[in-house]
Amino acid sequence: MAAIALVDCNNFYCSCEQLFAARLHDKPLVVLSNNDGCVIARNDQAKSLSIAMGAPLFKIWDTLEEQQVEWLSSNYELYGDLSQRVMATLADFTPDIEYYSIDEAFLGLTPTRQQTLTDLGRAIQQRVKRHVGIPVSVGIAETKTLAKIATYHAKRSKTKTQGVLDLTASPYLELALAKTPVEEVWGVGWRYAEMLGRHGIQTALDLRNAPDDFIRQQMSVVGLRTVHELRGIRCLPLELVNATRKSITVSRSFGSAVTTLEDLRAALALYVSRAAEKLRKEDLVAGVLTTFIETNRFRPTPQYNGSLTLDIAPFSNLTPELQALTLQALAAIYRPGYQYKRTGVLLTNLVPAQTVTRRLWEDERNEQLRQVMSAMDAINAKFGRDTVRWGAFARQGLWPTKFGRRSPRYTTRWTELMTVGSLAEPR
Repeated sequence: MAAIALVDCNNFYCSCEQLFAARLHDKPLVVLSNNDGCVIARNDQAKSLSIAMGAPLFKIWDTLEEQQVEWLSSNYELYGDLSQRVMATLADFTPDIEYYSIDEAFLGLTPTRQQTLTDLGRAIQQRVKRHVGIPVSVGIAETKTLAKIATYHAKRSKTKTQGVLDLTASPYLELALAKTPVEEVWGVGWRYAEMLGRHGIQTALDLRNAPDDFIRQQMSVVGLRTVHELRGIRCLPLELVNATRKSITVSRSFGSAVTTLEDLRAALALYVSRAAEKLRKEDLVAGVLTTFIETNRFRPTPQYNGSLTLDIAPFSNLTPELQALTLQALAAIYRPGYQYKRTGVLLTNLVPAQTVTRRLWEDERNEQLRQVMSAMDAINAKFGRDTVRWGAFARQGLWPTKFGRRSPRYTTRWTELMTVGSLAEPR
């Protein structure tokens, strides 16, 4: 049976930024969320300054200035493209690959007479660095959960491991488990970590050795799977075919406070259009739609959070239908007199479009609309997002996402390609 390797890009968003900007090398760097709100990525130097993940920009501003920390707006288009390049490089090593997230993938690896698993890990690390420019760490073990722990230590013991750690049949496995806090075990959230801590379970080794009956009672069968994985019993196979996603969320924080229903309608009309477009791209339909609005909990202003969940009957991925439901929900939850900071939509109960049967008259009624959506998607794919939109919501002054310090999208925009200048003095 092949071992499982987890390949994890190191500080991925920061590494993408440093790839194209030499001035950022060896400097503390953070990347911020939409509208430059909160920290969503930090490099090692920034972590050493105790800058917390999720910290709002206004709360750490003094630290950034005092410690000369570089900060940039998020550049998801660049990160997504570089992620695809990393994954394409990993696919050269094995067909058994599970794309777990934008910066992680599980691989099935089998050693050869010429290469041990550690050799394969180093080959992966070197090729990704050479072909894409992104540093990665590789953890190898019998199970996914143990591979996660191997990667955890590969990142933190770079002097000893050089970023690659093989824990398959390793005499150091128990030591690695003993040095892994229980909250770092894959699948153990902070609530479970607190509960386990109250029962004296502080490390991954403690968790591995916990009685099955106790784990089943406190953490259900899912927690028991985690414990078995820590024991080297494979319970989570590689998902070689991407599973149908469970939900789609499109939400944004506003660049400045929004107070009017008109501006919220304009924002939500756009966001639900984006969500519908994602549904159609993956050939899915949704059965439930949740609309929400929120004020800024970090500001000393009156607070209000509102949300409403509606069934979509029948299931749909058509922008007009989803847009109408969203605006219906907004009308019900909107309260005047508040300064709104964030809004969005959540689509759940997603199923493949071909599994939903419509009644004959519904299918005939919506066929023309589906053709319009298909044409609109094709135009936007060819000429750029939002070339064509559904609905007349023109007010955009207050709510579009702000990127105060977004770097160029070097790999996806012709107008933002990196250029090479001459060092020679002009004549």
